[in-house]
Amino acid sequence: MKTHVIEEHRNFKESSVLFKSEERKAIDAAISTVTVHRMELEIYISLHPEFRYTLDPVMVEVDAPRIVKLMAQSTSPFDIGPMAAVAGVLADIAVEAMLNAGARIAIVENGGEISASSDEPFTVGLYAGRNILSKRIGFQIEPSDCPIGIATSSATVGHAISFGEADAVTVFADTAGIADGAATAICNSVKGKDVKASVQRGLAFAEKFGNIIRGVFIVRGKYVGSVGKIPKLVDVESGLEQDKASLKDVMDSNTVFL
Repeated sequence: MKTHVIEEHRNFKESSVLFKSEERKAIDAAISTVTVHRMELEIYISLHPEFRYTLDPVMVEVDAPRIVKLMAQSTSPFDIGPMAAVAGVLADIAVEAMLNAGARIAIVENGGEISASSDEPFTVGLYAGRNILSKRIGFQIEPSDCPIGIATSSATVGHAISFGEADAVTVFADTAGIADGAATAICNSVKGKDVKASVQRGLAFAEKFGNIIRGVFIVRGKYVGSVGKIPKLVDVESGLEQDKASLKDVMDSNTVFL
């Protein structure tokens, strides 16, 4: 029997966070944890405003708040600023609190970045704006994939800073913080008038981080590509896996897999 999962949505100023668990106390613990760590981050930024605006990796103090350290650690391998991982790191911290509270299912989505640990499978849909694949395919996450971090960066969706031109760059990693930082950096590399070449460039760039991330899925225009290990692709509407129903059935004939 499938476990009944409680869902709760909360806004923390500019952060919109969705919590999912079978345990009410786990969600309460996660909400409390996010509140505390957001406050610590805000205080730190008030004292170190450059932390918020820099686009370069930073070194932080030994006694800096944990969230600050995690943000810096999650972005430094990708040569980008720490704020690129704020959503993912907060999701990771929230899931940690849920697991400590005894949850078997702990899923947190923060502005599109997901941290999860679950003993039951679940599906994460792909949102890529007006791209033909948007909301039509997803990724089947199995218990064996967990814990997992999933992050998507886009030049066509959302308000986050992006120097690339991808419709969606979705990264899978051990943590959402790492996935968040990697997605930003890889998306930045997907650019140029030659769309096919830009996607290939992004895939090549992603391969450099094969020891840090699990895999990446890139979509720009009619071109789609992936490297590394990504979860099973599914048709969101039918729930069928790729090997049972070709993804060609949910896209137009011009789509090209690289």
